[in-house]
Amino acid sequence: MSKKIAITLGEPAGIGAELVLRLAQLGKLENCVIIGDKCLLNNFPDSVEFIHVPTVSKVQLGQLDVNNSAYVLKLLDIAAQGCIDEKFSAMLTCPLHKGIINDSGLKFSGHTEYLADFSNTSKVVMMLLNQYMRVALVTTHLPLKDVANEITAENLTTTLTILIGDMQSKFGLKNPKIAVCGLNPHAGEDGHLGMEEIQVINPVINDFQKQGYEVSGSIPADTLFTTEKLKNVDAVLAMYHDQGLAPLKYAGFGKSVNITLGLPFIRTSVDHGTALDIAGKNLASVDSLLEALKLTRELVANG
Repeated sequence: MSKKIAITLGEPAGIGAELVLRLAQLGKLENCVIIGDKCLLNNFPDSVEFIHVPTVSKVQLGQLDVNNSAYVLKLLDIAAQGCIDEKFSAMLTCPLHKGIINDSGLKFSGHTEYLADFSNTSKVVMMLLNQYMRVALVTTHLPLKDVANEITAENLTTTLTILIGDMQSKFGLKNPKIAVCGLNPHAGEDGHLGMEEIQVINPVINDFQKQGYEVSGSIPADTLFTTEKLKNVDAVLAMYHDQGLAPLKYAGFGKSVNITLGLPFIRTSVDHGTALDIAGKNLASVDSLLEALKLTRELVANG
């Protein structure tokens, strides 16, 4: 039997458990193993493998509890270590709540950064995708005031290298076409609105072009995310979180998938948060989790 995909339930007060239960009811969890507190799922089928990890405190849906923060991270540890040990073929994560984990005293900026540290990976790349576009990020969960300092030649070169490599190995694109956003409005307007494009971004793009890669830019973000511009692009590289993910989620929120590139294993997730306001009300859409599982299966099949 092939190795199973590990699915973590995420924040216990959120919608993760009910979405996984919905997939079970739809018969979509073949060859999966669920990691979390089984008490969160009523009438969960015995046919689906479960690694039971109890929460620390009793869960009240919609109500965050700092005492359960370590539980949430333990789920990630089990899934990631299982992938590293090749017990699992991939990991798929339900949403967690970054704020409550930090409130507990544990420093945490997101799945992407946490799994990089856990696997001793020096650099990973966050990418979201849907039927309309793939968008990768140079920087992820940073205050906007800190972004420009992180747009360095080294960071940009490493990010593009990982993006191109994973587009080749995971998505089967021999020479992917990558469009790179500028950092500033109008991509700096020839230096009148910022020098990052002239001094950092464009020279790195030129280096990749000289090596034969189809990397273009820097392109003003306000015109790049149009149907005409995107139709001949395999992936967009945005400089910061909202620059890239706002248009992507506008185009396909609820049906997009988050994937971490550069890890030594496959990790995917949904495109939404814990939705505490509707947890337990049977209102949450399962579409993003379903898309994430579909993509995970495809990536596993691709080796």
